[in-house]
This record gives sequence, C-alpha cells and structure tokens, in this order.
Amino acid sequence: MSVSPVYTAHASATGGRDGQAKVAGTDLVLDLAPPTEMGGDGKGYNPEQLFAAGYSACYIGAMKFATTQDDSLPKVPDNVEVETAVGIGPREAGGFGLKVHLKVTLPGVDKEAAERLTEAGHKICPYSNSVRGNVDVTTEIA
Repeated sequence: MSVSPVYTAHASATGGRDGQAKVAGTDLVLDLAPPTEMGGDGKGYNPEQLFAAGYSACYIGAMKFATTQDDSLPKVPDNVEVETAVGIGPREAGGFGLKVHLKVTLPGVDKEAAERLTEAGHKICPYSNSVRGNVDVTTEIA
C-alpha cells in the first residue's frame, strides 16, 4: 500500500509511560503517567488517551469528508460528538493489544442514515484504515 503524505506530524517522547511527550513545532508538552489500573499514579496522560482523542477528531473529519464524496449521505451536524474508548490489555498471542469503541452522536440524523455515514467514515478515516484487521473496533450510534 502506498501513501503520499500531504502532512507529517512530528513528536517525541522520553521516559516511556513515566516520561514526557512533546509535539514538534508547538508548545505542547505532556507529562505522561500510567493509569492507576496499570500500576501508575494516573497523574499524567497516557498513550491510550492521546490515541482516543486523535481517533475521535479524525473520525469526525472523515465523516465530513465522506459527505463531499457522496451526496446521498446526510450532513454531519455541527454538534456531532464522537466518544472514543481505547482499552489496552494482554493478548492471547502474547504482548499487549488495543480494543476501540466509538460512540457517535449525530443529532437530527436518523439511524439508517447515521449507519451509512459512520460506515463511510470508517472507509476514509486513516485511524480506522490503520487498525483494520488488527484491532477490534466497534461503533455505536447514540
């Protein structure tokens, strides 16, 4: 599969889950800490939270883009919300894996149209495309 990036983000981390992350070219510096469920103090951000935030925003953008490609899709309402839950845990095959649940709220959009829109979003969203076949992703229409 070939990708021709139109934008490339740069970030770095030091110290792992107990360190710090920085986004290049910005003032964004995040203190990192494992969640209490993983033995940490929870007094910082963790990679799963950052992935969840990025996936939420990107998925909304993908749904909006989908409507520019298919006139039969409903308009994405201004008050759309995507709540993303990213779980991490041991895999049967060893190591750790992720599980993702997207809860999509599309006020004023009927269920059938919302289902078509969310499916179209998954075909476009780079997060969805990146994890497809490797991460269990479920989508709930609220």
